[in-house]
Parts: sequence; C-alpha cells; structure tokens
Amino acid sequence: MNLKRVFGVLLTLLGIGGLIYAAVLFMNSEGSGKQIKALIVYGILGAVFFFTGIGLIRTTHDESQPPVR
Repeated sequence: MNLKRVFGVLLTLLGIGGLIYAAVLFMNSEGSGKQIKALIVYGILGAVFFFTGIGLIRTTHDESQPPVR
C-alpha cells in the first residue's frame, strides 16, 4: 500500500468534511461577521485539502510488483 496514496485519501476526506461543514454554516448563517469569516475559512481550507488530496491520488503511481516465484 502506498503511503502517498493513503495520505491523499485522508486529505480528500478532510476536504470533504470541511466543505460539508462550510455548507452547513452557509445554510444556518444569519449574516453576522463571525459566521461569514468561519464560512470563508472552512470553505477555502476544505477546497485546498480536497483538491490537494485528489491531485496526490492522481499523480501517485503504484509501484507494487507481484511476488517472485
């Protein structure tokens, strides 16, 4: 199992969580400055983690070889 690929999956899952939390904040926001700042921070961090994880998964090549008999 490739460590970079596992790390990419973890980053992707963190990004999805951040984006979902930003969406929940957006749906429950009443327009106060504190909520808008949190929405922007969680949205940007979620997007960065998500796209970094996807990029890491896509660019990592499997180097596993079948066992020699």
